[in-house]
Amino acid sequence: MKLKADFKVLLKDYLILTLASFIFAMAWECFMIPNGMSAGGMMGLCTIIQYATGGFIQAEVSYAVINALLIIVAVLVMGIGFGFKTIYCIAASSLAMAVIGKLGFLHSVPGGFFFIEETVLIPIVAGVFEAVGIGLVIRYGGSTGGTDIIAVMVNKYWPVSLSMIFLVTDFIVCSLLLFLPEKNFSDMCYGLEELVVFSLMIDLVVGGKRSSYQLLVFSDKYQEIADHIINKMERGVTVLKAMGWYTKQDRNLLLILVNQKELHSLTKVIKDTDPRAFLSVSSTNNVYGEGFEEIKAGVSVKKNKKQ
Repeated sequence: MKLKADFKVLLKDYLILTLASFIFAMAWECFMIPNGMSAGGMMGLCTIIQYATGGFIQAEVSYAVINALLIIVAVLVMGIGFGFKTIYCIAASSLAMAVIGKLGFLHSVPGGFFFIEETVLIPIVAGVFEAVGIGLVIRYGGSTGGTDIIAVMVNKYWPVSLSMIFLVTDFIVCSLLLFLPEKNFSDMCYGLEELVVFSLMIDLVVGGKRSSYQLLVFSDKYQEIADHIINKMERGVTVLKAMGWYTKQDRNLLLILVNQKELHSLTKVIKDTDPRAFLSVSSTNNVYGEGFEEIKAGVSVKKNKKQ
């Protein structure tokens, strides 16, 4: 019975991941690419490659190839695995882009179903579609790869925050448009517009692409949950002593900090381990320490020289 229930949950996850991959692909193949626009991230780079080669190298092809190379390099250099869901989402997104790219009636061009006369609105709509697509992918334990993989590799060896890496890489990709002879500064601004809309909208979908969460877990099976976090997720967990005021009995509760991508899998484990568990989830803007971001100091302190 449990095996059947697990299969239904797994099937639901992959159906949503497939739908999310198509929504993500629509942002680019229906709106951005037909109008010669680009933005940040790996897809932004892939669209620039498509424009620079006159369409010889399609965005979905370079997207799949570059992500495959990044995953291989990351595994060889860092010894980490990104999970099957990430590979599935990359493959599904590449397939979705190839399919939607051939469905001209869906493109945001004159005569197309999604045609938008005001050019300035196109990046806004694309940003909403991309936020919904990637937000759902992240919420259900997947990843679209790209700059996420680069950021993880850089952050492992240099004390640079993930948010700074994303900001720099997105801005560089947008700036690359200026090197194409047929593009100008206004084209770059359309890309920045899409980035801003995406950043704002994804907060509504999944609580922020790079957010962290603090969980308080009340459960009689706290030991099983804590062991899973330590052994399977390789995260720290703190056991706090508390008292239930209604029962006047001592209780143990768990304090856990996880990043956004780990939230869905952890809540699923808690539910499977103890369906009666009481769980409080709070988003946090900044978490500093091992496994999260490095503590940054804006002022350098110089040691006084001995007289």
